[in-house]
Amino acid sequence: MDSEWNDSQPIYRQLRDRVVDMILDGVLNEGDPLPSVRTVAAEYRVNPITVLKGYQQLVDEQLVETKRGRGMFINAGARNLLLQGERQKFLAEQWPRVYATIQRLGLTPEELLDAAPTRPSSPDAAEEASKP
Repeated sequence: MDSEWNDSQPIYRQLRDRVVDMILDGVLNEGDPLPSVRTVAAEYRVNPITVLKGYQQLVDEQLVETKRGRGMFINAGARNLLLQGERQKFLAEQWPRVYATIQRLGLTPEELLDAAPTRPSSPDAAEEASKP
């Protein structure tokens, strides 16, 4: 997780969003434990209550479950649930602005595809691409 905070939203919300990004990026998978509240609080120099509040949002969204005495773990289906929500959010909030910019600039689909960054299709391919 990145230790830089911005003033646009509360830190607990930024923590929640960082965990969501880690799930979507495959850094955290179903069944994986979340870092302990104390560890995150110490590492990022924030109040443990702030971390707990961010984690509680994940519990409320049914992305994470608490196992008493063992910690918090990513629920089965969390990534798919997040993908649905994030896709809808993108299409409702960001896509209209992106589309308007594309139209304003007169960009063609070919220009957009040519300018798109290439991304390895699998984790193994990503690992291979990162080797010198």
